Amino acid sequence: MARASLLLIEAFRKTAKQLLDGKPYEWGHMGACNCGNLAQTLLNMKKADIHHLALTKVGNWSEQLNDYCPTSGYAMDNMIFGLLEKGLSTEDLQQLEFLSNKEILRRIGVTSLQNNKREDVAKYLITWAEILEEKLIEPLDMSDLKTESFLFC
Repeated sequence: MARASLLLIEAFRKTAKQLLDGKPYEWGHMGACNCGNLAQTLLNMKKADIHHLALTKVGNWSEQLNDYCPTSGYAMDNMIFGLLEKGLSTEDLQQLEFLSNKEILRRIGVTSLQNNKREDVAKYLITWAEILEEKLIEPLDMSDLKTESFLFC
C-alpha cells in the first residue's frame, strides 16, 4: 500500500470530491480515468496533457505500468515516476485503475466495485485516504525504548 503521507491523503480526498462534484470522468480516457484524475491532482496536469503523454506508448494505464522503465526516456514513464515519487507504487496505480486493492475493498465491506463508475472511484479514494490517515497517526510502540537513554532535566 502507498506510503502514508498528508500529501497523498489530501490528494485522494481532493480527487474524490472533484469526481463527486462532476469533474470530467471517462474510464477509457487516459487523462480522465481513475489514474488520470489522480495524476491531474498530484502532478497538477491537465487531462489532455496526460492523455497526450500516454499516447506516446502503447496500452492502457495497467499495461503501461507493467512496462514502466524509469530510464526509458518516454514522457509517460517520466510522469509515472512523478507519481511514484509522491509515495505510490505501480501496483497501487494498477489497483486504482481497477479498484482492486483487497484491504480497501474489505474496509468498504464489498468484494468488488465498478472500476468505471465515478461514485465507486470516489468511495475507493476516500477509503484509501482513511486507511493511510490511520497508518499515519498510529501510536508509536514505546515499550522497547529504554528510559536510561533519555536525558531528564
